[in-house]
Amino acid sequence: MSRSHSIRNLVLILGDQLDATSAVFDHFDPARDHLWMAETAEEATHVWCHKLRLAFFFSAMRHFRDQQRAQGRTVHYHELTPDPHRDRGRNFAEILRSDIHHLRPQKLILVQPGDFRVTTMLKDLAGKSSIDVDWREDRHFYQKTGEFDNYATGKKSLVMEFFYRTLRKRESILMTEEGDPEGGEWNFDSDNREKFGKEGPPQIPPPVRFEPDDLTREVLDMVEKRFADHSGSLEAFDLPVTAGQAEAQLDDFIEHRLRDFGRFEDAMWTDEAFLYHSRLSAVLNVKLLNPRRCVDAAVSAYRNNKAPLNSVEGFVRQILGWREFIRGIYWLKMPEYAGMNALNCDDLDVPGFFWDGETDMACVKDCMKSVIAHAWSHHIPRLMVLGQFSLLLGVHPYKFHAWHMAMYVDAIDWVSLPNTLGMSQYGDGGIVGTKPYCASGNYIHKMSNYCKHCRYKPSESVGEQACPFTTLYWDFLDRHRDAFSSNRRMTFQVKNLERKSPEQLTEIRKQADRIRKQVVAGDRI
Repeated sequence: MSRSHSIRNLVLILGDQLDATSAVFDHFDPARDHLWMAETAEEATHVWCHKLRLAFFFSAMRHFRDQQRAQGRTVHYHELTPDPHRDRGRNFAEILRSDIHHLRPQKLILVQPGDFRVTTMLKDLAGKSSIDVDWREDRHFYQKTGEFDNYATGKKSLVMEFFYRTLRKRESILMTEEGDPEGGEWNFDSDNREKFGKEGPPQIPPPVRFEPDDLTREVLDMVEKRFADHSGSLEAFDLPVTAGQAEAQLDDFIEHRLRDFGRFEDAMWTDEAFLYHSRLSAVLNVKLLNPRRCVDAAVSAYRNNKAPLNSVEGFVRQILGWREFIRGIYWLKMPEYAGMNALNCDDLDVPGFFWDGETDMACVKDCMKSVIAHAWSHHIPRLMVLGQFSLLLGVHPYKFHAWHMAMYVDAIDWVSLPNTLGMSQYGDGGIVGTKPYCASGNYIHKMSNYCKHCRYKPSESVGEQACPFTTLYWDFLDRHRDAFSSNRRMTFQVKNLERKSPEQLTEIRKQADRIRKQVVAGDRI
């Protein structure tokens, strides 16, 4: 190839940017512009990824590559194989730097990555390669990052609910012609906390499945061979890996689950991983599905009397409110945010049973069963079972985030870090959530049937049958009593703690210490 420029623009497509309408395609000329994509061992192992997470990303990327080639576009694609010795380079920067030298494009074009680490790496690489970079806005989101910065300016605290209302007004979503919220309320959380009765959830149509095609089967085979020692299972792989399949998954949710999504949003039940939840987060976060399409479909279902307002508003709030808010927090606070540790946790890692599910706690065991099989669980198992256990135990908040990044198919740094380190582990001291999400085992007993099948008793905090959640809950409040006493939203919980006698608290502390020692030693609890 001539050393003169033969390529005008080299367009980078990262694994979480599989958006056919992305800004990188503006003014794209197939005769002069090429696409560049890469699967790398570094990105697959910098956190010890679940096999299904790896397979989802690689399969979606390869399908996107083939769709681009079918449109007559040139795609330079670096594909991992079962044999690591055949890799051209181990890390992303090394491979890209080599291709820039070989292809000699005039310019790199990309949209903002979803990971501060990757952004930093690309800026550094561009500087060392002396190549111009055209950074384009990610149009997938309702807000530009700069707009959130402007929103946050001058505010002492950032509350998602108020941000959500601002965005709903601006976008005219679920608003009346008079400018009021549909139904007279901004949210209907009070209607969305029902639990299942003794009979459990009614018969729910199974989620739509996507049988792996030949390309996906190649990926599954490669992942099984190359990453054999990674956690998780590939047996239940049924995820959408194309934009068309993502649309089909959305349609299935709107048709079969949205109606009851709201009222049973927080409920859990043994061996019911999906219930009324959409499981759309993975395809949203790799940009195979546009959030506007999700919001419009849900609002249309309400307008056509196919779903009640409480369900539709709850779903809209997850996307328009929480998802946009979390992304804004990430880019506003990084990189300092990743190092926050407001509760001064020791360098404690997640329990061993967060990788294999081997525990006697029925709630954790069932939630981990879903994570191992599907690399997914809905928000209550994440927050109030797995996340809460880590919080109460005293796991370092960033280590919980690293585990979440490894084990969940929908985990991208921008969405995982504020949700895990911030909301779940209270590592940011209240930036995302105004109080820690902590409760005794009685919360899990109320919202599920797990305790019925467990050897532990949620009402007991000491003794052989004491629920580890309940023991650790009181110990957690006791350890952080001074900090929580000044938090108005923790007043009720602190007052309940004060009803415990010194003798009771001494026994609780002893039992909590035993639990921590067992966890660190890898003993089964």
